[in-house]
Amino acid sequence: MARPRLLVVSMSLPVTAKRTGEESWSFTMSPGGLVSALLGLKEFETKWIGWPGVDVHDAIGKKTLSITLAEKGCIPVFLEEVCDQYYNGYCNNILWPIFHYLGTPPEYRNDATITYQSQYDAYKKANQIFFDVVKEHYEEGDVVWCHDYHVMLLPQYLKEYNSKMKVGWFLHTPFPSSEMYKTLPSRSDLLRSVLTADLVGFHTYDFARHFLNACMCILGVEATSEGVVDHGKVTRVAVFPIGIEPERFINTSELSEVVQYMKKFKNDFGGRKLILGVDRLDTIKGIPQKYQAFEKFLEENEEWRGKVMLLQIAVPTRNGIGEYQKIKDQCHYHVGRINGRFGSISAVPIIHLDCSIDFNQLCALYAITDVLLVTSLRDGMNLVSSEFIACQKEEKGVLILSEFAGAGQSLGAGALLVNPWNIKEVSTAIGEALNMSHEEKERKHKINFQYVKTHSTQQWADDFMNKLIEITTNAELRAGKAPLELPEHDVIQQYSKSNNRLLILGFYGTLTQPMKNQERRGDGMNLDLHPQLKERLKELCSDPKTTVVVLSRSEKGILDKNFGEYNMWLAAENGMFLRHTSGEWVTRIPEHMNLEWIDGVKHVFKYFTERTPGSYLETSETSLVWNYEYADAEFGRAQARDMLQHLWAGPISNASVDVVRGEQSVEVHAVGVTKGSAMERILGEIVHNKSMTAPIDYVLCIGCFLGKDEDVYTFFEPELTKKTKSPPSSGSDSPKKVSSTIVDLKGENYFSIAIGQTHTKARYLLDSSDDVVQLIHKLCTHKNA
Repeated sequence: MARPRLLVVSMSLPVTAKRTGEESWSFTMSPGGLVSALLGLKEFETKWIGWPGVDVHDAIGKKTLSITLAEKGCIPVFLEEVCDQYYNGYCNNILWPIFHYLGTPPEYRNDATITYQSQYDAYKKANQIFFDVVKEHYEEGDVVWCHDYHVMLLPQYLKEYNSKMKVGWFLHTPFPSSEMYKTLPSRSDLLRSVLTADLVGFHTYDFARHFLNACMCILGVEATSEGVVDHGKVTRVAVFPIGIEPERFINTSELSEVVQYMKKFKNDFGGRKLILGVDRLDTIKGIPQKYQAFEKFLEENEEWRGKVMLLQIAVPTRNGIGEYQKIKDQCHYHVGRINGRFGSISAVPIIHLDCSIDFNQLCALYAITDVLLVTSLRDGMNLVSSEFIACQKEEKGVLILSEFAGAGQSLGAGALLVNPWNIKEVSTAIGEALNMSHEEKERKHKINFQYVKTHSTQQWADDFMNKLIEITTNAELRAGKAPLELPEHDVIQQYSKSNNRLLILGFYGTLTQPMKNQERRGDGMNLDLHPQLKERLKELCSDPKTTVVVLSRSEKGILDKNFGEYNMWLAAENGMFLRHTSGEWVTRIPEHMNLEWIDGVKHVFKYFTERTPGSYLETSETSLVWNYEYADAEFGRAQARDMLQHLWAGPISNASVDVVRGEQSVEVHAVGVTKGSAMERILGEIVHNKSMTAPIDYVLCIGCFLGKDEDVYTFFEPELTKKTKSPPSSGSDSPKKVSSTIVDLKGENYFSIAIGQTHTKARYLLDSSDDVVQLIHKLCTHKNA
């Protein structure tokens, strides 16, 4: 059986091409675990699409290069006409600085042809070229994995071409806070494109959180713990920390050649303690800050002068660009000044190398290092930390790690975390590392070594692909169950034939008048029962074969006011409070639920209600809703975006809550408070109260629910019903045992219906609550048929 194909799309191919003749090429394999991981996905036949690293202008060259690369599983993308303004312009001059908190650079003042718009046009054109190559080679069933900020528009192009295409996107850099990202003029276009992917991945939770916040604040969509919800369409957002190939470093450090290097280096360093830095020569790596901290340490610790050295390997990048020449000059200035202050005829405290070094020599240096010093000002992950840990067998050196490196969230438990901007703090950490006991070094190394061993690059790739396949497979299953027009005849016929019916009805938008006809009180929505429903609903509830539940996010008082006279069950605040109209309210709030955040959120909601004419606040014991449907539409959306920033920065920054962005509302409630999660408790109470002995053989579930509450529809899917498990009762007595099952559903006697929503987990659709009135009228008419 043929393996499924994976099309990896990135700016660069895993090989760099060099022309050696009119029709001949040589290739250099790119280093790094990413290449090995993606080409090593054994369950896929991997094809890599990207720029070959060289401009090719003639047809013969393009043809011969394509043929040669095809033998290596690579497909070239030729970007000649747009490469400079695309790569050096928009990617590296605009996106990269913003993503690393350096801000938006000014327009080119000396060249009127290079503007922000011209660079963005080149970016769009380049993404279109990438798309054309993918389209040319795509086969039905292929999975497409897009990598990094160079191809942020590609997911949208792919999905517009084929909505069923399986598309993932992963960012290898930080994603900035929403305040920084908002400075990007094309901010909305890029976000909306990325959100068309099935799975969006980041290295750390901070990066994912920033992305979700940006989507909420800029696009006004709903963000949940699973991802982004926009008009019912869910884009999963998840965290996948990348690792290294640990065995490669472990095995290399044991080679005889490397062992000889280790002995040589120790002899060359004259017994001094070794602090090592390995970084690209880049503005975000914090090399000048590292030198200033080391200088501070030597100033304040005279006894260590001549006994410790800092070896900095600064690998050149982007030579010829002014900013990088500036950082290089700055580093050389610090090295010369510090060596002049603290050096001697026989030794200098800092050795700075403007070059990369042989891999075996690098592993030898890692193995004998006493302290690895990472002072990144912003970093996607920083795998140097993991490489160092993998090579440390004897020394058990100490890792000093910037809290602004992505690796800080993975390796922080076994490292000394520092703020690289705080020179004194880094200096103190150097002293702590050099004086750390052997036992403490052993303990920290053991923690991090175990992590590095188990979180390899291969594991990272496997985890992402497994999640992507899971998501797309589930999406295909849902697509096969797209909501249909309600088969009214079947609904009525099965209702008439059944003996133990359960009707679960929402309130707002379901049993009220259509939303466009609702009147507004001075303090908010006038939630009143649809006038044409009152008698029919009473007749429905009086049928001994029928149990009716109104399941709403509304508070208890509103449900009491509208339904107190009916023979039915009321589930307020999404099932946190439950009662039969003949009894008292029973609390169903889990004991562990923390509601300390409510006062802080209420304060923010009141602040925005006072400043947004037409908005109002809905309060309950477990959730708060700010509704702005009667405010000016544009102003309401802008206020909602600002409100979300206030919430995340303050009262819910560390709270266990879900924030649900509705069409014209913002809701905050405790995690896990959904209609579906409450259904098992509600069923248990009903069974216990009614002493039910016959299984429920008909379920009709109708609602106009938020996306996160649509789990109530899938709760009753016949294939998911547990026929051997009785739902628990929360009363003091156990529920009476039922004959064989609580719910005995087949496909033909379960109907889930969404009101006015095109993207839904429900099986069927109705346009408005007027249609619900008509349906209930017909059920009452035929109930005795």
